[in-house]
Formats: sequence, C-alpha cells, structure tokens
Amino acid sequence: MNTTFEEIPIQRRSIISDRGMSKKRGGNSYAQKSLSAWDGSSKQGSILEENYPSNEKLAQQENISTRGEIFSKNPCMTARNVNVDFGGKRAIRNVTLDIGSMEVTAIIGPSGCGKSTFLRCLNRMNDTIDGSRVSGEIKLGDDDIYAKSVDVVEVRTRVGMVFQKPNPFPKSIFDNIIYAPRIHGMVPNKATAEEIVQTSLEKAGLWNEVKDNLNQPGTALSGGQQQRLCIARAISVKPEVILMDEPCSALDPIATAKIEELIDELKVNYSIVIVTHSMQQAARVSRRTAYFHLGDLIEVGETKKIFTNPEHRLTSDYITGRFG
Repeated sequence: MNTTFEEIPIQRRSIISDRGMSKKRGGNSYAQKSLSAWDGSSKQGSILEENYPSNEKLAQQENISTRGEIFSKNPCMTARNVNVDFGGKRAIRNVTLDIGSMEVTAIIGPSGCGKSTFLRCLNRMNDTIDGSRVSGEIKLGDDDIYAKSVDVVEVRTRVGMVFQKPNPFPKSIFDNIIYAPRIHGMVPNKATAEEIVQTSLEKAGLWNEVKDNLNQPGTALSGGQQQRLCIARAISVKPEVILMDEPCSALDPIATAKIEELIDELKVNYSIVIVTHSMQQAARVSRRTAYFHLGDLIEVGETKKIFTNPEHRLTSDYITGRFG
C-alpha cells in the first residue's frame, strides 16, 4: 500500500536541538500576561472572549505605539520588540506583531519602509546579509527561532519562502519539487516521490499544465508557471508558514489572478504572510493588513477596517494615495 503525501511522517517538528540551551531574547512578558487572562479550563486551546484582553490593553501593557489589532488569539508566529540593523543603521524599530494561524496577513507600505526586512526576519533570511543584526524575540509556536541552539535549516523548512522573482532550480520540474523532501528523508521509495510531486503541484494549481512534461526544465515554464512551481516546491516539505515577498510583481494580470486564487486555497492549510505594493491585492487576499512606514509598524487590523476606517493619519494618507 503506497504512502500518501498527507501520511508521510515528519521527524523535524522541533527547531531546537536542546531545549535546555534555548535562551529568550528580550524581556517581553506578553505570553505570560495573555495566558494568565485565558480560561485555564478551556478545552483544545479555546479562549473565552470575555477573558481575553483587548488588543488596546495588551498594547498598553507592552508600551507599544502601533495602532490596531496587533495580537492574534490564535497565532502561529509572534514577533516581540524586533529591531533590525544593517551596518549600524536601523531598518525596523521595535516591531511587535502576531501572525495568525491559517489566514493571510498582508504587509504594505512605501518602498524602503521595512516590509521585506521584517518578512525575512520570520525565517532568518537576513542572516545571509553581512552586517545584519536582529534583536528582540520571534517565536514559531513555542520555539524562539533566534535561540543559539536553533537549526536554521529547520526554521526555513517550517517557514517557507517565495521570492519576488521566480527562481526555479536548474533542474527538471520533478526534481525541483522532490529535491528538498529527499534531503529531509521524506522519500523512502519512488511511489512516495511521485505522490509528493503530484500533490505539491496539484496544491499549487500546476499539475494539469505540466503532468505530461515533468522532465522538462523548470526554467522553461512561463513566469507565472515558474512562480507556482516555486510555491509547489515550498509546500513539498509541509511548512507551517509560507512567506511571499511581492510574488506577483513580475507577473501579468492573468498570472497574478492565478496566484491570488492559489493563495485563497492555500490559506486553508497554511499561514501566509505576503508583502505587496498593490493595495488592491492586499484587499483581495488578506484577512489582516499591517502598514509599515520608515521602519515603524504603524497600524495593524482587519483588512476591511484598514482600508475603510484606518486609525492612524499615516495609514490614511498612504491608503488614499497622498504619498507612497
């Protein structure tokens, strides 16, 4: 009996090799404060609404100036007091934000405001830049992804990334998908490999277009197909979070529409964070939107509210096109 993609065991849930070595970065006590407000008798992690502190109250407790819905009642990732410096110059300042589970969070703002810098913090991609320094605390579940004992490769497996420009490997479509699962020991036999490839491509909405040409180079596909191939490659190792850094900026409107439809389907199984310059796209695909300005997180909230009734003047000015 063949093993299905959903049944393939994952042996890598903890990103920390020795939990006793894990050190917290920063003195944020939000987790303890919010947990103490929850009803301990709640089953399966459910929260009594009347006992959960409001975002406004939590922001006051943590001395946060960001407006709106900073905290999530069901976060998959949490960022607390995050600062990023490049060569001594601060790129983002004191950012506190929850990434909600199984939903799309859009990050908007003018060029150079820190959107992509913050996104790259969520799977430690800034580590690859000389002179970069990240302070504060970012957790994936209960694990501090910046703890000294963390396996960075494991972080990037659990938090996948799709870049602005499609970047398929110089390999066949089949090998593009199966490359990472092989590295992580997910491919015991040929049947499992074929199952992973087919399921990943189906989830990315690409299977029917390429199923007869799996040995074709990934680079031979159209731009939109290449981007969906990269999404399929990211989900082949069953990540919990998918980061997307302006994934449609190099695509035409038809390819963009397909990616947006795909995002809407993927949010059922994955938490998604998308950086976009298109406010229309943010409005179409996301449940929550975060607005950055000159390195500061200005406002976070439900997307509809951000676009129709923002609390901060800077948010309003950007949304209405007064600058940016």
